[in-house]
Amino acid sequence: MQAEANNHSRLTCEVETTLKIIGGRWKVLIIRELMMGVKRFGELQRALYGVTQKMLTQQLRELEDDGIIHREVYPEIPPKVEYSLTPLGETLKPILDAMHEWGVKFGSGEYLMT
Repeated sequence: MQAEANNHSRLTCEVETTLKIIGGRWKVLIIRELMMGVKRFGELQRALYGVTQKMLTQQLRELEDDGIIHREVYPEIPPKVEYSLTPLGETLKPILDAMHEWGVKFGSGEYLMT
């Protein structure tokens, strides 16, 4: 019984860790965009309808700090900055795929019929 309780606490903690990294309205959407390839700031902002420049900057910085994305600055005028997923960020693909599948099934009413 005690081992089961400890296991549940550990799993909850790990889920919370994942949610802390990818949680929020924009992070998962940023990751989804970067799964399609390298993007510049303006491309991300156009793809994420409704995100402000300040919020996108903040979310990108947090994802970079957590090792999920890489920010490449090219020494050009005007400066060119590109964002891409790191190998760690790529490991989120199955998680996002599972979230997508669940959303499709929920949206179709499949889960409501069982």
